[in-house]
Amino acid sequence: MAPQVKLELQYTIQCRHDQATLITGPSMVTWVVRKVKEAGVDSMLDLAVDQWRELAGQKAGSYTKLLEFARDAVDALHEGVGWEVEYSRDVWRLHRLPGLTVSPGKRPNSRSHLRFDRLSQPWLKSLAKRWARLRLSSGLTRNTVSADILGLTRFSAFLTETGLAADALADVDREVLERFLAWVSTQPIGHGAKEDAITAPGTFFQAIRQHDWDGSLSTSAVFFPSDFPRRPARTDRHVAEHIMTQVESVANLDRWPTAEGLLITLILIQGGLRATDACTLSFDCIVHDGQGAPYLRYFNNKMRREAAIPIDEDLETAIRTQQQRVAKRWPAEHPHLFPALIGNAGGQNPMTYYSYRNMLISWLSTCKVLDEHGQPAHLTPHQWRHTFASRLINRDVPQEVIRVLLDHESTQMTAHYARLTDQTVRRRWEAATKVNITGEQVDISAEGPLGQAQWAKTRFGMATQTLPHGYCGLPVQKSCPHANACLTCPLFLTGPEFLPELREHRGRTLTLIDKSKANGHTRVAEMNKGVLTNLDKMISQIDGDATGLPDAI
Repeated sequence: MAPQVKLELQYTIQCRHDQATLITGPSMVTWVVRKVKEAGVDSMLDLAVDQWRELAGQKAGSYTKLLEFARDAVDALHEGVGWEVEYSRDVWRLHRLPGLTVSPGKRPNSRSHLRFDRLSQPWLKSLAKRWARLRLSSGLTRNTVSADILGLTRFSAFLTETGLAADALADVDREVLERFLAWVSTQPIGHGAKEDAITAPGTFFQAIRQHDWDGSLSTSAVFFPSDFPRRPARTDRHVAEHIMTQVESVANLDRWPTAEGLLITLILIQGGLRATDACTLSFDCIVHDGQGAPYLRYFNNKMRREAAIPIDEDLETAIRTQQQRVAKRWPAEHPHLFPALIGNAGGQNPMTYYSYRNMLISWLSTCKVLDEHGQPAHLTPHQWRHTFASRLINRDVPQEVIRVLLDHESTQMTAHYARLTDQTVRRRWEAATKVNITGEQVDISAEGPLGQAQWAKTRFGMATQTLPHGYCGLPVQKSCPHANACLTCPLFLTGPEFLPELREHRGRTLTLIDKSKANGHTRVAEMNKGVLTNLDKMISQIDGDATGLPDAI
């Protein structure tokens, strides 16, 4: 073996050791040395990557990967790394660009590339590189920028397929973009991909104008909000309770093959975290408040900020047990609560979302969780988050509290997660203790068709005939014989939410009666005594029933 290639292989083994990811056994090293000898090269750089792959033949992947790693490590040592090396290339090797923002739960690898060789127009390729470098340098993740370049690749394919004379940026105007919109609408891609195909060129053109990269761009080359395809209606993604009953049964939870998978599942169900946030929890993730109550501290990877949720003592105990397992396995250094189970010899890498998802799929197949049709239930990790939010709002937890627990920016986003069931809407109405003008509780039970009709009529009245002190129980198809006299109407209903208004009206009625008597208006006083009597009955009944109602969570 040539002295140069011998040094290169020694350097390769040292690099693999320093990465502390994959275990490199003696048999793998021996195989690589044998293949290098067979090639008869003086340096690993004498053959291209494809030639080394061909030389490897059908050998198992881990052996071939070590051979490719050796070639890449020597090449990086020879060429150097960084923007000055990669920028001129049509395929950027992202692992050769230090300091890039990595997507949570992932780590750099030699297969991460950004491809500009698929952009057929030279002017587009040149500007796309400049744009991508700026976005990567600003802290955007590699996945985000890869999606941007994919969008530009589709725009390039459109220009090529349609034969448009777009030899320069100046040829792109609103007419070209409108033709592009029509082209995108016919492509066999999903709704999200179509949005990205429009968003990427639009943001690209905006950056060109903002940074004055090319003044020839037409002012009409712009997309408008109405250009984007209409979003499909959001489906309810929370898991039905009859499925959750199966999932949370002790017998099924005991079937988890790994303690890590079980604990992540419990955190997702009880805490509502995103799966990536749970997988990337730091080792020291438990904090306590002034009263000693435990909280789970995590990093919201989507919003790039720290957040915390309250947890119970049982979940805290389970997390402490996991910490002990990790500290025993990696005593020197253990930054993550859930280190990756493979390719992580040094314990420096967290578990990925995809690893947990595959574990979840495998577990579901062993415990036979079935849907309402008796078919195997299909669940995704993110559905735990929807289920967590829906459970809370159906337990009367205010939406603002749920927003804080989910660490959302707005209540609009929380509304997509927390959905009220019809049973909850009904329960809240029944718990309001509706009474009529004589103070008698109104029976709106659901037994039988009549009960359902009563319920529907009452709900419709609540939505369409709200009065200053309550609701109207008269069917909307009929006219009111008690106009301006709702408080003496037998069809009038009210409840605890109108108690302040009822008391205020009672005070005004007493004042009116006293003034009427003083002025000799006996008839007016007598008429308002009936109103006062009804107000007293309603207030008394509501006050009495309110003391027996449970407090809202």
